[in-house]
Amino acid sequence: MVRANNSFWADFRKFIMQGNVIDLAVAVVIGGAFGKIITSLVEDIITPAILTPALQAAKVNDLQNLSINGIKYGVFLAAILNFLVIAFCIFLLIRAFEKAKRRFVRSGEAAEAAQAAPDPAAIAQEKLTGALDRLTNTIESRQM
Repeated sequence: MVRANNSFWADFRKFIMQGNVIDLAVAVVIGGAFGKIITSLVEDIITPAILTPALQAAKVNDLQNLSINGIKYGVFLAAILNFLVIAFCIFLLIRAFEKAKRRFVRSGEAAEAAQAAPDPAAIAQEKLTGALDRLTNTIESRQM
């Protein structure tokens, strides 16, 4: 039974140390931090800038207090605005990554094409060197 237990822990350790698990953990931590930044952007900057006229017209100081018959539609509006800003930021981030990826792929393809297609001058020089070697061998063989 001890052997099975050791195998379990060894398998668990192997699973934890895989790259994709570590990458996922990093993504979750960064995503949480990114979410806090976006939430602050929405709640502290964008929402007041956009909704201040509406709040003043409704004679409400805080979006949390915006409600009708107990229905807090102000909180709902803030959640929708938060979602839209987060979606827009993720869209911009993914778009930037895709652009960088396309640029990287193009530069990689250009490097592969440069390596795949040898330089014509180098080919001509190799042919000339080969011809000179054959000529030298022919002359040396006739002199002997």
